[in-house]
Amino acid sequence: MKNLVIIATFLVATIGFSQSTTEFFTKSDAFFKKHVSNGRVNYKAIKSNPEMLNQLMDMAATMKVSKSNPKTFQAFFINAYNLAVIKGVINKFPTKSPLSIKGFFDKKTYTLGGTTTTLNDLENKILRKNFPKEARFHFALVCGGLGCPPIIAEAYTPATLEKQLQRQATIALNNPNFIKVKGKKVQLSQIFEWYKGDFTQGGSEIDYVNQFRKEKIPTNAKISYYPYNWSLNIIK
Repeated sequence: MKNLVIIATFLVATIGFSQSTTEFFTKSDAFFKKHVSNGRVNYKAIKSNPEMLNQLMDMAATMKVSKSNPKTFQAFFINAYNLAVIKGVINKFPTKSPLSIKGFFDKKTYTLGGTTTTLNDLENKILRKNFPKEARFHFALVCGGLGCPPIIAEAYTPATLEKQLQRQATIALNNPNFIKVKGKKVQLSQIFEWYKGDFTQGGSEIDYVNQFRKEKIPTNAKISYYPYNWSLNIIK
């Protein structure tokens, strides 16, 4: 009898976990579809009616995800990061840039997945540290600036995560405004400068980029980094 009770408790907890994460992904998807277009965010609309965002942040605060289920863990925290960035902007809106908000990345804290974290720590200690070989995070985590790869009008989900990460990396690395090629000279986003180690685990930065490029960059191309555009990714 005792064993049956233990099993029943485990099943209830498992079903509850599944339902809560499913609901979070479903509602996040609806939120992004409603408020994101062409890689930009309708901050004005969210500011005027923040209920949907606040509900998602409340859900994310108490939700439990485990590294033992890596796709769910990664999808949850990618969405949580993007939602937290939007929340941080909304709290100080109107603003021209996330950098105009003091401590935006390294001081302001959010409770996500039962853990209190800053945006920097979520990216570096929760995602990058636990999955050090997954450089495609950099094309999914959107900092609120136009220099970042564009935010997508959908939620990342466990079932579609691999396809989404591959798609976003491919889009970014074939975008002539993100990877600027002129003959044997190439200008990379400063993301490649800041996180060089992520992109050089299996070769050079060009080797990494060429995995996704339709038109390959010469392997002996001279690399430089263009300045990051921190202007807010707002729908105007």
